[in-house]
Amino acid sequence: MPVPPLPVPRLLVITDRRQAVLPLPQLLERVFAAGCRWASVREKDLPPQDRLDLVRRLIPIARHHGARLTVHGDLAAAALCDGVHLGAGGDVAGARARLGAQALVGISRHHPGEGLGGADYATLSPIFETASKPGYGPALGAQALSRLPGALALGGITPANAAQARAAGAAGLAVMGTVMRASDPGAVVRDLLAAWGLSPLSG
Repeated sequence: MPVPPLPVPRLLVITDRRQAVLPLPQLLERVFAAGCRWASVREKDLPPQDRLDLVRRLIPIARHHGARLTVHGDLAAAALCDGVHLGAGGDVAGARARLGAQALVGISRHHPGEGLGGADYATLSPIFETASKPGYGPALGAQALSRLPGALALGGITPANAAQARAAGAAGLAVMGTVMRASDPGAVVRDLLAAWGLSPLSG
């Protein structure tokens, strides 16, 4: 079965409308314009139909920029976009069977020993202390990334520590609050890409 390539650059912006300084359509427009090519809709507290409607509003914005859009945990919404990000106990095989071989299937990990479990990628968190999810601690530290190949570093990721995460072995970056709370989300994305040594045309 062919493995779908991860979006390039490997920067995943995860949404949280409660933290966002702008409505999500406007915010993702700025994020994609700045060079990000991957976002995941995490609005787990929305009723399923509202989340589906939100995904439908965001898909054209992603497509306009050649970006990919995934969704956290909702297979019905994921069928409309590019894949799903599952919680730590998610059924990777079941998601892939429903969504097809070309869908991105990711999974959350909070310990590097948990592995990818057949997923295309994992987010490993929290790497650093994070204001978005303070209960998910203590921070694992960047060195944990070397023990889970294919992991995106998540949790407290900023332009100041992005290079540290890459040097430790991260396959990419995943950010939520750092971008959602920024007064200029596009500028933060550009700073993250620069700190990682990436551009929209490099991996």
